[in-house]
Parts: sequence; structure tokens; C-alpha cells
Amino acid sequence: MKFNIYLALILGILSPGCVSVGGRLALKGKIIDDVTMSQIPGREVIVDGLMEINDEFVPAYAGQFSTDSSGKFGYKLKRVKGARYYNFHVVGDTNYAATTRRYTIFQLMGNSKRLVIPLRRLAGLTIKIEKLSHTTRQDTLYLSRESDRINFRNLYPYEIENNGITDIPIMVIPGMGLRWIGGEINSTVRTRVYADRITRIRWELARNKRRSQLTDTIICMRDLSHIVHFTY
Repeated sequence: MKFNIYLALILGILSPGCVSVGGRLALKGKIIDDVTMSQIPGREVIVDGLMEINDEFVPAYAGQFSTDSSGKFGYKLKRVKGARYYNFHVVGDTNYAATTRRYTIFQLMGNSKRLVIPLRRLAGLTIKIEKLSHTTRQDTLYLSRESDRINFRNLYPYEIENNGITDIPIMVIPGMGLRWIGGEINSTVRTRVYADRITRIRWELARNKRRSQLTDTIICMRDLSHIVHFTY
């Protein structure tokens, strides 16, 4: 009889339908570079518990921690009542892209002493644009880019320096990226992309009711700065 009671309790705990009911879960792990496997120190992580309400996941703050000088962490997770999943948001910077890893409570329990969160290295990219032709002020130039299939707007903030004359200010066009119209353009776009991954830069020039396209495919190596020139 006692055996049946214990068995029922164990099955109840392991059932996929069960959720967190509070308390804390001790976690240990490390954050690493996804290529070199080196451990990354001083990395901030924010944790949210996800509660399913009306078929939507609603986040609830569950705490935060950071890796130590060796890239490891020890953290007692505050279990959010009703949360089946937890998001671990790793804060990004100029060296590594921000990332979010989602775990079920059962994954966290099963790997509580050996969690590994990989991060992707970033590399600097500068795009220089110069209009050499002065035959028309009605040109429209579009610039879009993606790194390892991730659109630039979702990867890293960018800065634009524009020296010259434009009829309409630089704009971000959904599905098209950045846009310059007419005038003498001498612009510089500075951003960061995934290191050691394929980055594609797409240009589209509209002139005299005709459009021409060009794609640059590059790989930006880590720890280096890269410059791409586009003249037209």
C-alpha cells in the first residue's frame, strides 16, 4: 500500500501537466562562446517565469544573476507559481549578442548542476556609401542586411552619419531597410554582425523608373573591424 502511495506521488511530480508551486531551485552552470567554448565572465542574466493565460505566455520576473570571473554561475531560481517555462535573457554588448534561452521546469530540474548557455560573438561592420553621379537628384537607394539570416533591426543597434544633401531624411522602410532619396550622398553606417558567419548586404537603386540590385556576401572575422564601400 505504501509503495502505491509513493509511486503515485512520483508520477504526479513528473507529470507534464504539473507546474511550479513556489520554492527555489538551486542552479549551477556556465556561459560560453559558441565557437571557442571559452567561458565568459561578468555576463548578466535576467530570468522570467512564463505563465500561460488565455493561450498566451505572460512573463513574471523571477530574478537575475551574473557569471563570476571564470564564467560560471550559481543561482537559486525563485520558482514562479504556475510557470511551466522559464526564459533566461542574457544581456548583450559590443562583444556578444543578446540571447534568450527557454527551459521547461523539468529541463532545469534535470540539468540543475550543468546548465550551459552559449553566446554568439559579434564583429564590427562599417558601410560607407558615396554617390559619385550628379546626373539626377531623383535616385532612391535602399540598404538592407542580414547576418546568419537575422535581420539587422533585430540584431544590433546601428548608427548613421550622413554628410551631403538628401531631399527626404533617411528612413527605415519595412521590408526594405534603410532608404536615401536623391541628392549627393556621403553616408556611413556603423553596426555589428555575427562574427564568423555569413552576412549579406543588399542594395537596390531606383533610377529613371528602373531598379538594379546588388548583393555583397561577406564573413566578418572576430576581433577585427570590417569596412564595405558602395559607390554609385
